[in-house]
Amino acid sequence: MPGRNRPADLAPFEASLGGHPLTAPESGAQAPCMPGYQCQSCGAPVTVGEPIPRDSECESCRHDLRCCKNCRHYDTRYNNSCRETEADPVEDKERRNFCEYFAFNPAPFGGAQGKTAQTRAADARAKLDALFKKKPESQ
Repeated sequence: MPGRNRPADLAPFEASLGGHPLTAPESGAQAPCMPGYQCQSCGAPVTVGEPIPRDSECESCRHDLRCCKNCRHYDTRYNNSCRETEADPVEDKERRNFCEYFAFNPAPFGGAQGKTAQTRAADARAKLDALFKKKPESQ
């Protein structure tokens, strides 16, 4: 609308912008998005926003999202696999729980980097076989 830049013609919130009318966002502008959380069971992006509800599940693998495995405090090197010293012990780390200290882990999915239990067992068996293998007899 031509001539709308006079302070009397502007809405109250536009007047606080120094007399500049509001304009539509640029075509390439994007709304700020939530952090790129990933399910630690399958690596799929998490579409649920903070705070993560207790009953939320991953849309890809249907595992619980609010569980120890997805928490930033989860660390198997610590007592009860948790860096938070005040947290109550949780028996099943892959199931939902009522932990008050839950904060979604911002780290990327580490499943492709880590070894699964089956590959660890196969590696251990191969090392044992190599250790106890009969050595060729010397002449």
